[in-house]
Amino acid sequence: MNNSISILSLIIGAGVGALIVFLIFMIRNSHSENKAEKLMKEAKKEAEKYKRDSILELKEESFKLKQETDKEIKEKKSEIVNSEERLMQREKNLDKREEIIQNRDSMLDKKDQELIKKQKDTQEKEAKMDELLKEEMKTLENVAKFSKEKAHDLIMERVEKEMSVEIADYIRTEEASAKLEVDKKAKNLLVNSMQRYSNDVTSEQTISVIDLPNDEMKGRLIGREGRYIRTIEAVTGVDLIIDDTPEAIVISSFDPLRREIAKQTIETLIKDGRIHPARIEELYDKVSKDLNSKITEIGNEVVYELGLSKVDPEIVNLIGKLNFRTSYGQNALMHSKEVANLTGLMASELGENISLAKRAGLLHDIGKAIDFEIEGSHVEIGEDIAKKHHEDEVIINSIASHHGDTTYTSVISALVQIADTLSAARPGARNDSMENYVKRLEQLENIGNSFEGVEKTFAMQAGREVRVLVKPESIDDSSSYRIAREMKEKIEKEMQYPGTIKITVIRETRVQEEAK
Repeated sequence: MNNSISILSLIIGAGVGALIVFLIFMIRNSHSENKAEKLMKEAKKEAEKYKRDSILELKEESFKLKQETDKEIKEKKSEIVNSEERLMQREKNLDKREEIIQNRDSMLDKKDQELIKKQKDTQEKEAKMDELLKEEMKTLENVAKFSKEKAHDLIMERVEKEMSVEIADYIRTEEASAKLEVDKKAKNLLVNSMQRYSNDVTSEQTISVIDLPNDEMKGRLIGREGRYIRTIEAVTGVDLIIDDTPEAIVISSFDPLRREIAKQTIETLIKDGRIHPARIEELYDKVSKDLNSKITEIGNEVVYELGLSKVDPEIVNLIGKLNFRTSYGQNALMHSKEVANLTGLMASELGENISLAKRAGLLHDIGKAIDFEIEGSHVEIGEDIAKKHHEDEVIINSIASHHGDTTYTSVISALVQIADTLSAARPGARNDSMENYVKRLEQLENIGNSFEGVEKTFAMQAGREVRVLVKPESIDDSSSYRIAREMKEKIEKEMQYPGTIKITVIRETRVQEEAK
């Protein structure tokens, strides 16, 4: 019972509570609706107000845009009007210019017509003048009995004669002045260089003499029936001369290297005392090897003495071989050293590269070291050697041009040529055969006698001076200078000679009368 009452009371309480909740929700809902309606009304009012404000702003902006547009249209219209005015002015100006140009064209046409007329008149006058000149020339030719061509040739002949004398006099004066100055400078340069360098005058011979301890040694060297002497000559390649000279034998050979090897071999045999074919060959091989080492040593000494650097070992060996080569009795190595020193001294006077000049002077005859082994001249061989070892172009040109076979391309090449001539031409430097000497004198006299008007030619001072006597009635003073110059050129072209040759042309007129 109690439980049922409790349940009932709970149900009633729940119902009352639900009713109260519903009533509260309804009251709140009605209040929210009123508030929402109020908010909607306010929003509508604000929207209408904003709409009115926006419309007013748009109207104001459209009015402003209209005003600005109108203003721009007015400005554009004014600009168009101004442009039209300017165009009209330009058209007027162009019309004026066109009128001026038309006037000018008409004036030019008139002037052209006048010029054409004047040109025709001038041509007619020139034609008349030509006719008159031809008539006058014919009249003059008839009067003078000379044609125009004849008169021209006569005048040209006279002018040529007169001018040839003047030209010869001018050339003579200028050559004398130039020679005076050049000879003076060249002599000073050569004298200064030669004074600063001095060397002994030596001459190589083609024989060597070996002293013997006694005459008995001659017989031992000859051997039974000349067996040993034939072996020595066959092995060494020299000739042994054994005559009545006491305690001496002579070695003869044109090759200094062979002669030196033979001399040392025989001297060693004499000291050793054991003379037989096997010993001769053994000593010859030993001396050859020792001498080859000595050749390299000589080459190094020369390179060191001249102060050269970076010389190829093969070239050093060739330099040493020059010590055993001769040219007209002059030692090739001594000649090369002398040329190197003279070239270096002259290069220092001229401000050229001294080291390069010495190197070019030393190597100018390098081909002579092996010219008996290889076919070709020593100039060609030397040039090939220099190219093979990448020597300077100046050195290659110095080798090629020192005998005049090739034109020199540098100052140093010219100095090498001068130094080579000085070294070869100084007194006692070289031997010359009597036959070559006589031939050179005859050739000089024949060259002098080949010129027209020459009466006699005399070669003097061992061929270093030529005196030419000319016929005074055939040759005048100016022609004498021409003969001297042409003879110089012919000698340089046709002859080979050491040093220089002085040419003197003598024209002498003698008038004699006898008073009685």
